Amino acid sequence: MKEPTFSKAALQGIVALLAATPVLVGLEGILSGPELLHVQAPWPVDLDSHFRFLSGFFLAAGVAWYSCIPDIETKTERFRLLGACTFCGGLARLFSLTAAGEPSGGHLAGLCLELLAVPALIWWQARVANKAALTARLSGA
Repeated sequence: MKEPTFSKAALQGIVALLAATPVLVGLEGILSGPELLHVQAPWPVDLDSHFRFLSGFFLAAGVAWYSCIPDIETKTERFRLLGACTFCGGLARLFSLTAAGEPSGGHLAGLCLELLAVPALIWWQARVANKAALTARLSGA
């Protein structure tokens, strides 16, 4: 079995590190509800339901990012779909920033990751995938 290139291994490591956030925050949101945001109960039941639903979606997205790590060079479609979903979430967060005001530092960090880091990861994954395809063609595989 061929050893991964440095670029592939580095991409896998970065994705593993970054995917921990939606997994951990998603779990915490499911368990805590809106209390995660340090707001005082009582809050509307519909807010609690919606918050926990979105937390479950966040958890699932993190797990899906992890599913891209093995053989990351072959997961281009999944990687791009997850990237598009994450980027759209960042656009929604940007809309909130302009409509409601500046959120906490954690949410601003998320905004930067969603709108800046994710497109960079999409580009990086494409380079890794293209290099792997070229190597396979040249080796006759």
